[in-house]
Amino acid sequence: MLNHYLTIIFRGLRRFKGSFIINMVSLSVGLACTLLLYLWITDELNVDKFHVNDQRLFQVFEHRLGTDDIHTSTTTSGIMGESLISEMPEIEQAINISWSQRATLSINGKNIKSKGYYAGETFFKMFSYNLIMGNENNVLTDISSIALSESLALKLFNSVEHALGQVVELQSEMTFPLRNQAAEVQAFHVSGVFSDIPQNASDHFDFIIPYQVYLKQNDWLSNWEITATRTYVLLKPDAEINGVDEKLKDYIKSKTNDKVSHRTPFLKRYSEIYLYSDYKNGVQSGGRITYVRLFSAVGLFVLLIASINFMNLTTAKATRRLKEVGIKKIVGASRSSLVFQYLFEALVISFFSIFIAVILVNIILPQFNEITDKNLVLIFNKRLILSILGMGLFTGLLAGSFPAFYISGLHAKDLFKGRISSSFNELWARKSLVVFQFSLSVIFIVSVLVIYNQLKFVQSANLGYERENIIYFAREGKLMDSAYLPTFLEELKNIPGIVEASTISHDMTGHNSGTTKIFWEGKNIEDKTEFERVMVNYNMVEALGLKMKSGRTFSKDFLSDETSIILNEAAIKHMDMEDPIGKTIKLDGSDMQIIGVVRDFNFESLHNYVKPLFLKLSPAETRLIMVKFFRSNEKQVLGRISAFYLKYNPGFSLDYQFLAANYQMQYETEQGMSTLSKYFAGLAIIISCLGLIGLAAFNTERRVKEIGIRKVLGASEFNIVRILSMDFTRLILISILIGTPTSYFILNSWLSGFAYRIELEWWYFLSTGIIILILSWLTIGLQTIKAATVDPVKNLRTE
Repeated sequence: MLNHYLTIIFRGLRRFKGSFIINMVSLSVGLACTLLLYLWITDELNVDKFHVNDQRLFQVFEHRLGTDDIHTSTTTSGIMGESLISEMPEIEQAINISWSQRATLSINGKNIKSKGYYAGETFFKMFSYNLIMGNENNVLTDISSIALSESLALKLFNSVEHALGQVVELQSEMTFPLRNQAAEVQAFHVSGVFSDIPQNASDHFDFIIPYQVYLKQNDWLSNWEITATRTYVLLKPDAEINGVDEKLKDYIKSKTNDKVSHRTPFLKRYSEIYLYSDYKNGVQSGGRITYVRLFSAVGLFVLLIASINFMNLTTAKATRRLKEVGIKKIVGASRSSLVFQYLFEALVISFFSIFIAVILVNIILPQFNEITDKNLVLIFNKRLILSILGMGLFTGLLAGSFPAFYISGLHAKDLFKGRISSSFNELWARKSLVVFQFSLSVIFIVSVLVIYNQLKFVQSANLGYERENIIYFAREGKLMDSAYLPTFLEELKNIPGIVEASTISHDMTGHNSGTTKIFWEGKNIEDKTEFERVMVNYNMVEALGLKMKSGRTFSKDFLSDETSIILNEAAIKHMDMEDPIGKTIKLDGSDMQIIGVVRDFNFESLHNYVKPLFLKLSPAETRLIMVKFFRSNEKQVLGRISAFYLKYNPGFSLDYQFLAANYQMQYETEQGMSTLSKYFAGLAIIISCLGLIGLAAFNTERRVKEIGIRKVLGASEFNIVRILSMDFTRLILISILIGTPTSYFILNSWLSGFAYRIELEWWYFLSTGIIILILSWLTIGLQTIKAATVDPVKNLRTE
């Protein structure tokens, strides 16, 4: 019987070549898109899931009550880990980890730039990072020890085996001296080597240093009122998270004798942070999971569009085989055998399309990885094979369902009449599904237009500071010593092509450091608003092109500027201060005189409104050197800077970043989404148009005698094309009417995530409707014009 079905399938393919090719192309492309998105989504969902203690591993977050809202932060007090482990029996282990440290590791004149952390001694027990060499129980117990990644050990020592016990020198960009004291180079012996961090980890680093070193260097970490590190806990197997959260609710309040009551710690599972990182007013409001859900829907919709094509064309083909089914019924074929036949045919085509789709994915995957910044590989494990089989079954059963269950149920006499076009089911199978297809196409096109224009707005927005033609790099080597800094900057500015050079503590791309320890006359005692802290050197305001609303910038002509401060407009507005110039406020207990008000500038992404900020003159506390240069001869200027840097700071190569590029990195996710949206929108439209070609061909074939009669009676070719196109035009117009408000709702919701955004202009929707109409007319026209120009005699002779 299977041989019989296969023979029928083969004959059908030869007879209806056009439908078969359209089915193959659209279904294979749709399945390939879905498979690519499945790989990406699976990878996203598995980030940080490799830790053995995943279900018990948590990070301590804090809700912080402000004047108008609740801010959620990932930073905690520097001694919270050791306090929790000693006071809460539900907690098995707890550690603090510093923020990432950019550092230079040196041995025998070899200097390697790397990234790492100061972490508690049970770090390798809590997290499943594989130690190649060393013991997890004592690898971080000695304050002079350091654990290196396999790659870093190879760079430094050319061998992992020879790394253990070796001594390396470390200079961190965060370990700055006070005032003009020389920076101390720290020496560590290698106590362990760990495997390179897995690809599916959210964080990648090269070294780990005992947290006690960091604690010893920074005594302010022991202050419960200051938050600057992260805390991680491992709950005992029988501990309940709700019970721990209840104990944490007033924990900070009790540690500060009710002095700090606006901070409420709570636990969040570590493996969930990557996807669920965003909070709005104290409520979890999204994160990367938004894009996972979005592209899950996109993958499903692309597959549905391809499946609808398959269903429509399969149904159309089935209506041309009605007499075949009628004869089978007369000679005794059961309905179940007919159902099986139609489903079997659809499944064969579906699985053949899956085979082609897998080949396409293998070809496209390198480019897809480049767009998504992933390292996805098509490995045929059990899960992937089951998913592919599931896609094939879903598509085949969906496509074959209508002819299988509807046509097989018709009476033989209806089948011999050869007409079922007036039925409600046929109307649903053809017209409703075409409407659904093109409604999705409308949504895709509008999305591409809006996302493109929002990102264009983001890229060209006036941030309030200049970001073009500015590079920055970390202080290291001799430049860690503040005594060398003035001379270095002066000589740097003498290089031809350099406009300005100065130093700053902030990279201008997000929250770097803040404080609530700022007081002014009339401040509400309950106001715990955090002010962004930016330490600067002379001429930094000028280098960034910041505009002063009133007052002046820092100047060497004023010796009092070390006790002066510049606030932004948002800060002055929050403080409700009139005529601020000359007034005195307190910062960390010291009197500071306001000498200027700088106009607001976006130091965070445009997802956020500008927050209160102050600039303070403190060259010793700046960690980055920023250089502004003329746009012309950029390559030569950068070459001169690199040569000068190597000469001035021997042994250290210049590792700079462009400020503009660093700004763009904040929108990497949106950029990737924009690129993918363009591709998927284009594919969705192509697949939909392929289906329309097939249906138009079927429609004209079915009405071939009608076309002949109309031409004999004097109808022009234009009238015939108009009549044949009218049904499809109505469907496209309905699609536009459905897709327009739907896309408006979806995109308005997406744009709400930006504090600064474009407006949803009417032309986005009108232009999309025109594009869809033109594409559909061109698609239909290929078939209708061909039918309208055929000799009517030939049409009337057709059976």
